[in-house]
Amino acid sequence: MSVRAIVNYHITSSEQQAFEFDVDGIVGNLVSPKLIPTEVEVQDLRVGRSKVNFPDDGITFENHISQISQFESSSDWHQVYDQELTSLLKDKLEAKDVIVFDHTVRIDDTNAGRKPARNVHNDYSAMGASKRLVDLVGKEKAEEFKNEHFAFVNIWRPIECINKNSPLGFIRPSSIKPEDWVTIELIYPDRIGQTLGVSANADHEWFYMSEMKPSEVIVFNIYDNQGIPSLGHSALDIICDGVDQSRIRKSIESRTLVRC
Repeated sequence: MSVRAIVNYHITSSEQQAFEFDVDGIVGNLVSPKLIPTEVEVQDLRVGRSKVNFPDDGITFENHISQISQFESSSDWHQVYDQELTSLLKDKLEAKDVIVFDHTVRIDDTNAGRKPARNVHNDYSAMGASKRLVDLVGKEKAEEFKNEHFAFVNIWRPIECINKNSPLGFIRPSSIKPEDWVTIELIYPDRIGQTLGVSANADHEWFYMSEMKPSEVIVFNIYDNQGIPSLGHSALDIICDGVDQSRIRKSIESRTLVRC
């Protein structure tokens, strides 16, 4: 089964493109590069025959019940949740070491500080991943990681209720051509990173999992130094009647560094 959705692709340009965060010192004030809203067909893995797996597609959908249900009030939950995610990645990806280094709660509301990302992107370019590795473990340790198999892997889950709006959608990696990727700078008040945008291509095969529960997670690859594919992804604005707009999407995305 498939649905239609709107996503925002990047453009190809000879000029450097960038997202600027917290512009003028205002939290949540974002300056974006030019994006092109595009209607795409998206396969629903919940009811369709299409399948994905981590070695071939860099993504897996898993059942994973957490002890944590409230993620916004404080950081008291970090230690328990980090351990839960560490155990999950050691089990599903056979990771030897896991460093959980960031959690982002996103709320699809005008007044929210962090909203769902509606540009088609992948979190790190190769340069961005290398820089982030050094930021996390230092130059000496980073060289050890580079001599082994390491990866950046994200874990996404809806929180509080079943997710009916703005689900997270992905492009099957085999349908992306190398020239579809666009290097984008990330300009923060205290640092500059680098991500990858994705430009439009009618051959892209989009997929998602409908009505995900808080007891379900998506584990997906952002960068892998031994060739497991990374995924272009974005929040989806699904085109259909009867969607319950009163249920605001709330989700948490956790970023991890793993050594396999």
